[in-house]
Amino acid sequence: MDKFTKLTGIAAPMPLVNIDTDMIIPKQFLKTIHRSGLGKNLFDEMRYNADGSEVADFVLNQPAYRASEIIVAGDNFGCGSSREHAPWALLDYGIRCVISTSFADIFYNNCFKNGILPIVMPKEVVDVLMDDARKGSNARLTIDLENQTVTTSDGQSFAFEIDSFRRHCLLNGLDDIGLTLEKSAAIDTFESQIAQSRPWV
Repeated sequence: MDKFTKLTGIAAPMPLVNIDTDMIIPKQFLKTIHRSGLGKNLFDEMRYNADGSEVADFVLNQPAYRASEIIVAGDNFGCGSSREHAPWALLDYGIRCVISTSFADIFYNNCFKNGILPIVMPKEVVDVLMDDARKGSNARLTIDLENQTVTTSDGQSFAFEIDSFRRHCLLNGLDDIGLTLEKSAAIDTFESQIAQSRPWV
């Protein structure tokens, strides 16, 4: 998993509330068990018409936001089913951070496991960040995980809270496998001791 330390990038404004996981990645794309290749279908039913052409006014289809790495969203982002494909699709598209006033619990947890930083902010702060995002590609947000701040294009800085363990994992690029491998020396020692004391195991 890639480390997340500091990100300066284009933020796409998505003021819709209750953006659920079926909107993020519709059910027909859940057949794969691979994390790659889902970005092209991110927000599929909002991004594309029935004939496959792009919906011109959808934010990620607009030239200023095609390279977005951050989403500033309305309340209750990631609600609905528990599909892990939702953060997979966001990450495959290039989204590394989502900012909202609230997230569905399972989606929130899945983000951390996949290297995406979900940030919860008060509504008045999200409104400021949403307005900044609406300025387009010349206005970039800076997410500083080490200092736990979000800074707008005009220099306004807002602090955010994050669980210290999850912060540690993102800063060091540790998913569940990476956390286990941190204990590899202890695991090797244990296996060696077991092999000697109980060779029949």
